[in-house]
Amino acid sequence: MKTHADKHRPEQGKATGSALLKGAAILAAAAVVSKLIGTLQKIPLQNMAGDTVFGIYNAVYPLYILILFLATAGFPLVVSKFVSEHAAAGNRREANRVLQVATVVLLATGMVFFLMLYFGADRIGDWMGLPQTKPAIRSVSFALLVVPAMSALRGYYQGYQDMLPTAWSQVWEQTFRVATMFGLLLLFMRLGLGPDRIAAGATFGSVTGAVAGLIVMLGYRRREKRREAAEAGAARSEADAGPSRAVEPVPPADTPAAMGEWRVNIALARRLAAYALPLCLGSIALPILTLTDSFTIPRLLLQSGYDEKGALYQFGLYNHGLPMVQLVAMIASSMSAALVPAIAEARLRREREALRARSGQSLRLTWLLALPASFGLALLAEPMNVMFFKTAEGTTAVAILAFTALFSAVNSIASSVLQGFGAVRAPAVYLLLAAAAKAAGNAVLVPSYGITGAAAAAVAAYALAGGLALAHALRATGVTAAGGLRVMKAIYAIAFMTACLLAVTHGVPPILARLGAALPPRGMAALVTLVGVAAGALAYALALLRLGVITAAELALVPQLRGRPLALLKKLRLLR
Repeated sequence: MKTHADKHRPEQGKATGSALLKGAAILAAAAVVSKLIGTLQKIPLQNMAGDTVFGIYNAVYPLYILILFLATAGFPLVVSKFVSEHAAAGNRREANRVLQVATVVLLATGMVFFLMLYFGADRIGDWMGLPQTKPAIRSVSFALLVVPAMSALRGYYQGYQDMLPTAWSQVWEQTFRVATMFGLLLLFMRLGLGPDRIAAGATFGSVTGAVAGLIVMLGYRRREKRREAAEAGAARSEADAGPSRAVEPVPPADTPAAMGEWRVNIALARRLAAYALPLCLGSIALPILTLTDSFTIPRLLLQSGYDEKGALYQFGLYNHGLPMVQLVAMIASSMSAALVPAIAEARLRREREALRARSGQSLRLTWLLALPASFGLALLAEPMNVMFFKTAEGTTAVAILAFTALFSAVNSIASSVLQGFGAVRAPAVYLLLAAAAKAAGNAVLVPSYGITGAAAAAVAAYALAGGLALAHALRATGVTAAGGLRVMKAIYAIAFMTACLLAVTHGVPPILARLGAALPPRGMAALVTLVGVAAGALAYALALLRLGVITAAELALVPQLRGRPLALLKKLRLLR
């Protein structure tokens, strides 16, 4: 019977490409599900608790994410790297050592950051200018006692190319997080607690979610250890039944037995840290950009004349636009997950044409999808705002924020191209520059224009990061930017989609009124939104096909479109 590590030993065959792709697909699907749950849960949170609680939650959660990234410091990826090397050599003992040392280090860092966040909550709340955030900061800090150990275990199993434990733990983590959030929301609202306590209940979902995810990982680890113990016992029985016992060799001078376990563990911890710190610096760039708003917008609103409750309410309105934008960005990040290894593979094989083709197709597809998504979100901002958040307040800010979807998606794909080329630090630098631009933009625009100014600053910041990453990616790959005629055709398609959306938003309500179909405001908004999304997507797709922006040869690359679907499009003369 093969052990977990034995399955990955060279003499027993390396994991096939299809197995690796299957594992990556499982992990990507779980990531999409967990991100979808995490994004969409914000809508009922605002509906149930209101914009003040929503503002507190959105001020605190980015802080938690940043601290979490600092506490784990890129260790999961490094654990995965080290474990995969030992697994390839069939050295299960050293793979286990990596897990044990990484877990101890991460538990220590998690404890340090927990203490800093819990006892520093008052000061952090004062820095934000929002004393009502203090209970929520303390509440979420307890997750730092749990998440580090879970992260180490996830890295361990990913090192063995076993993605199921990570996938299941992600799904259970998000499920318990959301269930706890809404359970405590209902309880605290029934008890009549204030917005600060209700928000603390919402953020405590991160703690129970982390516990659930850790329990899943520990369950996998426990079953594995039982299997290893049983196999070791069977091996000893076979050895005892043999004609003679092998003499244990004297360990070399540089083995753990000769050096002393503690020295080896300390040396390993240093190696892990040396690899992890650069990854940490790269991973904290995006949380810093997100956290910029938490430390600037509420304080600037306070200086503009709002009281704390009013500032939190406005900050909650500002965050109405983020869930939909994040869904577009999530699609881009899902594409980028497959893009990095594909580009890295072509680069290692020195396949210049394949490299340019993969990079160019990904960049082109991104802006062809993200550009209409931004225009669609902007044009449907008011009905979507009413549909999801029960109010049309903040619609202008939501409409402006919609265009961050375009630049965020471009930044995500361009950064993935750069990472595939080995330029890991450049995307982080561009995001940090964007964070500085966001802070400066908020300082200039928020005092005069409130959350509308903050939304404009967000578009400018993401445009900066996306533009720099795109320009760098084009230089690195040798891909040329889209030509003038192709760009004009895409703009014509956007214009046709815009006309259809305006017809829906300005035509559906009067038509229903004449027909005597009385719908409540939220029902009408939902109908306009759904019809608008369907009509806009159909109009844009037909325009792309008819104008020749997408060709029959490109559609033939998609297996599901070959045969009858492609023949039907040609018969209808939709393809040029």
